Amino acid sequence: MSTIVSRLDITQIFCDVDDFCASWENLSSQVPQLPSTTGERRSTSRMHLSEVMTIVIAFHGSGYKTFKEFYTLDVLTSWHKAFPNLVSYTRFVELMPWCLMLLCCCLHTRRGEITGISFIDSTPINVCHNCRAHSHKVFKRLVKWGKNSVGWHFGFNW
Repeated sequence: MSTIVSRLDITQIFCDVDDFCASWENLSSQVPQLPSTTGERRSTSRMHLSEVMTIVIAFHGSGYKTFKEFYTLDVLTSWHKAFPNLVSYTRFVELMPWCLMLLCCCLHTRRGEITGISFIDSTPINVCHNCRAHSHKVFKRLVKWGKNSVGWHFGFNW
């Protein structure tokens, strides 16, 4: 395991995620499901969603720049004891969309206490090139000129 990921307790993350998935399945069995659309195909896999979610969470704490590098160099080579039913990288990428909604719900339940202090990313979102700012009309009352460490921009900056 990589040094950063080994600092994360993968076993604890998996136990938390697996407990969440079990309680989600219990809850979803009590609530009527939406009807599936015609032609919808539910993918089956030998990996459980909790295993997929754990690996996705571990990637974000791994320090790797790309998921492919993390999965092929770290997970496939040294995580077979933790995840005996590992699938190929291509198959894992196919499984990831199936766990997205459940992963978002799981992470939402793991939020800390709201203290009133927030960290906000102030990345500017340009609406047009600076030379066309005088004629821009789409977001006329919502955007303005702003300056950051990179330079001037015309767009959103909240």
